[in-house]
Amino acid sequence: MSEARETGRTGVLGGTFNPIHVAHLRAAEEAAEALSLASVVFVPSARPPHKDPTEERLAPAAQRLAWVRLAVAGNPRFEVDPLEVERDGPSFLVETLPALREARGPLCFLLGRDAFADMASWREPQKLLTLADFAVLTRPPLRGGGIGDLVPKALAGDLEVAGDGRSAVHRSAGTRVDLVEITAIDVSASDLRARLSEGRSVRYLIPDPVRDAVEASGAYRRPSA
Repeated sequence: MSEARETGRTGVLGGTFNPIHVAHLRAAEEAAEALSLASVVFVPSARPPHKDPTEERLAPAAQRLAWVRLAVAGNPRFEVDPLEVERDGPSFLVETLPALREARGPLCFLLGRDAFADMASWREPQKLLTLADFAVLTRPPLRGGGIGDLVPKALAGDLEVAGDGRSAVHRSAGTRVDLVEITAIDVSASDLRARLSEGRSVRYLIPDPVRDAVEASGAYRRPSA
C-alpha cells in the first residue's frame, strides 16, 4: 500500500468548470491513479477573483455546480463540494483548503502548470503551500521542465526541489509538490463556449448528461441581435 493510500489523501480539483468537460474528468482520474488518492473532490468556484465574469461568459454558479454533479455521477471516487458556491464573497483558495482539510483530512490540490506558475499572484501564496500537497498536472501546450522551472520566484525559497526536478518538499511544513504527467487532451472551456454560442456540436467533448443540461440552459447561447 502506498504512503498516499495510507494517509487517505483527498485530491481537490477547483475551478469555474465553465463548463466542465472530458479533460477535467480525465485529469482527475489520472491524478487519482498516479497519486493513489482516496478520492477527488471537485470544488466549483462561485466568484473566481482572477477572472472577469463578463469576459468569461460565466454561467451562474448554481448551474455550474449542477453540471459538475452530473459529470461525476457514477464514479465512486469522485465527489463534489459546494462550499465555494455557498460561501459569500470571492472564492479564495486560502479560505477553502482549511475548511476542506478540517472535514476531509490530508489534501492534495490538483492544478495545471500555468496556474502553478502564477501562484504568486494568489492570496497568501506562501500559506497555501503549507495547507496541502500540490500536484502540478502537465497539460498542452506546456511541456518539458521541472518543478524548479515552474515555481514562482517568490515561493522558490520555501521549497527544496528533488534532484530529478519532479518533486519538492516544503522546508518547514513538510508538504509536497509533485509533477504529474497526464494524457494531453486538447479541450478548453473557452472553445466549448464558442462552439455552444455558434450552435456547433460539443458531443464527446462534454459528458452527454452535462451536454444536454448545458444546451437546455442556454447559458452560452449567443444573444439575439
